[in-house]
Amino acid sequence: MKTLSEKAIRLLHDLISLKSFSGEEDKTAERIGQWFSDHNIPFKKQAHNIYAFNKAFDEDKPTLLLNSHHDTVKPNSAYTKDPFQPHIEDGRLYGLGSNDAGGALVSLIALFTHYYDSPNPKYNLIIAATAEEESSGDNGLNSLLPTLPKIDVAIVGEPTLMQLAIAEKGLVVFDGKIEGTASHAAHPNINNPILKLPKILKWLERFSFEKISDTLGPVKLTVTQVSAGNQHNVVPANVNLVIDVRVNDCYSNKEIVDLIQKESPLTLIPRSLNLNSSSISLNHPLVKAGLELGRTTYGSPTLSDQAKLSCPSLKLGPGDSTRSHTANEFIFLNEIKEGIELYIILLNKIL
Repeated sequence: MKTLSEKAIRLLHDLISLKSFSGEEDKTAERIGQWFSDHNIPFKKQAHNIYAFNKAFDEDKPTLLLNSHHDTVKPNSAYTKDPFQPHIEDGRLYGLGSNDAGGALVSLIALFTHYYDSPNPKYNLIIAATAEEESSGDNGLNSLLPTLPKIDVAIVGEPTLMQLAIAEKGLVVFDGKIEGTASHAAHPNINNPILKLPKILKWLERFSFEKISDTLGPVKLTVTQVSAGNQHNVVPANVNLVIDVRVNDCYSNKEIVDLIQKESPLTLIPRSLNLNSSSISLNHPLVKAGLELGRTTYGSPTLSDQAKLSCPSLKLGPGDSTRSHTANEFIFLNEIKEGIELYIILLNKIL
């Protein structure tokens, strides 16, 4: 009989072979549903989100959410291997989504399956394999949360090398505009917005937020896109910028917007205030259990579905975040096996 980890790796094989770009996760949703059917676990489906409750679910008990995503980004042009052809080399399972976040997803599914019929757990368990994480879409975890019972704490499965990411930076993306005067290139123009760009880029480079987090460090502001003009003989009316701001746990996203708009030499409009930073106390039983297992804590600079949660949450999973979105993405098979074992031991300490 196959072990639980062998079954989880087989599931990951199948998920890699099914295209599941954000918003197009129907086939992977079906395959995940098949896992639960094969293990006689009732499940529900909302859009491309698959979720299930432990057998002894009790509304009077606190609830622990196990969540990871089954959508992927599109493969980049540097791939030399077929991103949808899972294969193993030297103990590595290659394929798009293997590391981000397939390894964590199948490990959490295996964890839930292991504890599904525990007779009297201290926590209820909900597993949610969700969609549209990579695009922060409207039909992912955020759309599912109103359907679920109150969540008291969550484990969000992302590649952390099974270390404890006890905090995560939030995100505010700004659309910026440098205004000027459009004109024919042959005529004088003292209000060319492109010529204002160097001074404004220097201002953005020097701008900083005062508060520095012990866990997440400083707020990080990065200009990621600049665009202007559409033909050689026309001075454009505007230069457009996109600015990515990674927010620590010392600020709310609204505070970030207020502070930068107050001083900015250009027009800055935030796209959303919904992706706030998140954290969990070092004194939470889940974190204490992880520390007892020799895990270390850190603050994560990358964004996940933690930003959608209002409860304490811990980011934890097999795989390495530095492999995410890279060409020829892979995860070590041993990372999945050890991840499942650690997940099970961790929950055993609190359940």
